Parts: sequence; C-alpha cells; structure tokens
Amino acid sequence: MTFLSRDAILGADDQDYAEVDCPEWGGKVRLRSISGAERDAYEASCIVQKGNSRTVNMKNARAKLIVLMAVDEHGSRLFNEDDIRALAKKNARPIDRLFDACQKLAGITEEDMDSLTANLEEMQADDSDSG
Repeated sequence: MTFLSRDAILGADDQDYAEVDCPEWGGKVRLRSISGAERDAYEASCIVQKGNSRTVNMKNARAKLIVLMAVDEHGSRLFNEDDIRALAKKNARPIDRLFDACQKLAGITEEDMDSLTANLEEMQADDSDSG
C-alpha cells in the first residue's frame, strides 16, 4: 500500500452523493457529502450554552442536516437556513429517511450523537468542579 502525500490528499475529489426516494413528495432528493468543517459546525449547532450550562438541542436537528446536504442536479444547495423550520414541518417519514441517509453520507453514527451528549455532560461536570 502506498502512503498518500499532502498534495494527493488535498487534491483528491472526495465529494460523494446519494439519492433518496421520497414518494410522499413525488420524486427523489439528492444529497451531497459534507466537509469536516461543515460537520463540526452542524454538531456545534446542536449545542446551546447559557452561562456555564450547556445542553444538547435536537430541535429541528434532522431538518438542519438535510438543509445542509440536499442539492440539485448541479450540486447547488436546495435550501438555506431560513428553510429549516418549514422543512421540519413536513411529513416525518421522508424526513427520517433523508436524515438517515445524511447521517450515513456524513459518517455520523448514533454513537457519535451519544458521544456528543456524553462529552457535553463531562464538560458540564468539569465546569462545576472548577467553580
């Protein structure tokens, strides 16, 4: 096996796509993979901090990820941040199907979400111990 160089890694076209059937809406939705920075921003958007208190906010978490990853046939985003609430009000069945596909494409597992919650609880315990 060959070791990759910096240029090989940074120059690699690693964009990936998935198509998800959404018969409830009459067609398919195309999803794109996200960068590490986009995943970090998504995960950070699920954390709310008020003073020393941090909580996980899963409100509209499915719609947030779909908005980030849904694209048209040219790779342009279908939605923007203003669409999150409207998308969250759509039928839960295709939303769940799309969210599951988004998680798989982004490499986000249930364990990752559990870890996010656990890390948050550890940070809160550390904060309370230091005060």
